[in-house]
Amino acid sequence: MKQTANQVERVSKARFDLRDLIAEALAGLFARPGRALLTVLGAVLGIASLVATLGVAQTAGNQIISTFNELSATSVVVTTERGFFGDNAPRVQLPWDSETRLERLNGVVAAGSMADVNIGTALTRSVPLNDPLGQTEFQIPMIAVSPGLFAASRAELATGRWFDQGHSERADRVAVLGVGAARRLNITRVGQQPVIFVGDLSFVVIGIVDDLLRQSDLLNSVIVPEGTARELYQLESPTTIQIDTEVGAAELIASQAAIAVSPNDPSEVRVQSPPSLDSLQTQVEGDVNALFLVLGAVSLLVGAIGIANVTLVSVLERVGEIGLRRALGASRRHIASQFLLESTGIGLFGGVIGASAGVLVVVAVSASNDWIPVLDARVPLGAPLLGAVVGLLAGLYPAWRASRLEPVESLRASGA
Repeated sequence: MKQTANQVERVSKARFDLRDLIAEALAGLFARPGRALLTVLGAVLGIASLVATLGVAQTAGNQIISTFNELSATSVVVTTERGFFGDNAPRVQLPWDSETRLERLNGVVAAGSMADVNIGTALTRSVPLNDPLGQTEFQIPMIAVSPGLFAASRAELATGRWFDQGHSERADRVAVLGVGAARRLNITRVGQQPVIFVGDLSFVVIGIVDDLLRQSDLLNSVIVPEGTARELYQLESPTTIQIDTEVGAAELIASQAAIAVSPNDPSEVRVQSPPSLDSLQTQVEGDVNALFLVLGAVSLLVGAIGIANVTLVSVLERVGEIGLRRALGASRRHIASQFLLESTGIGLFGGVIGASAGVLVVVAVSASNDWIPVLDARVPLGAPLLGAVVGLLAGLYPAWRASRLEPVESLRASGA
């Protein structure tokens, strides 16, 4: 009799092959499709977040190459270093003839210097009388520039003309208004030489800047010649030099500019040149990845917890079934394998849907921004595998707990 029972047990174990295991796992999953769908949703969100994150990061990094245009690649800015211990005074002063020195360098298209002018509490107005209510007086910054700065910043005139070196040498009281400053002062034309007043000093407006591609602070300022600022406001030196270079010459000019403007101590001058494409692209990808990978990891963790929870509940609900299978000859390994296969299936299914959703997100984001989508093919192909691994890990404890149930106790607990 004992020998017959052993033979039945061996036959039952032999017939419980992989195909039977998969069939039982699918039956367990589809027994409660609503719960299974909600569980899969957690894995879908996690995988979709990861795939979308990596895709958007790669696409944004690639987009830098196309947006890193000629304007950015030909701009070099020279400024003075500041002193130690909170001293705002520059260690070295830029020379007044910086524009001339830099234009001698091969590869420089245009160069110009500028500096903020300290006008104290003086208000700017376009009428000769002081308004007691201050309704026509405004606090508008004043910037002194050399004539070459307009070309170096690629400025465009709305009306009028630029001032030239002659205006600066004679310290003429002329000014060019940025479009924002002109709007506040209600000046739209310069044909009849309108006059503005900065405190008690008058300036003839000879032009209005409509747009510029560099040094955008000029758009909201009163722009005067450097010589005028030296004469009226005791301006000591320029603080910034804008250089427009030929394409491909920015790196060379950046290495020569400090020596040209400060030959005695070039280290006291700061030169800002365009960053390399590779470093900029890597930085963008790193920033986007750091921001969104955390979100994807958290979503994936939530999905794993959901899979583990549902699998554990399924174990508790199917105690009688587990006891019956054990009584009919299923081993602990068979029981554990079934529940592991169920959780792995949930993760795999969620990974497939999540990878598809992530790719769609990348395409949608790229289309909305007129970008070319870029995504490593290994990411969507490996996402289902990642989902399966997450499901497998999430099902370890429930599967172990199911395998530890004894047949008699399981049947007794289920009331069978």
